[in-house]
Amino acid sequence: ADYQAMATELRNEGIRAEVYLGNPKNFGNQLKYADRRGSPVAIIQGSEEAVRGVVQVKDLILGAKIAETATHEEWKDQPAQFECPRDELVARVREILNR
Repeated sequence: ADYQAMATELRNEGIRAEVYLGNPKNFGNQLKYADRRGSPVAIIQGSEEAVRGVVQVKDLILGAKIAETATHEEWKDQPAQFECPRDELVARVREILNR
């Protein structure tokens, strides 16, 4: 995944963005880092997503709200993470930030 390019695109549109520089294999630590930083959104792109030209967009604010009250089944079905085409990344992040 070219996270530096994604971060640059977001910054060019006035959206603050950071790239996790720790061990990319430890996915849990990446999300914990985003949570500690108060990040409203996390962007995920594994090798399979990269081949397909998509990213996973994780709405961390909505995810936290759902986690407070939802049962495990409700949490699994929640819309806080979704896939979108790579070229829609900025627009989809902006939608989340404008809620």
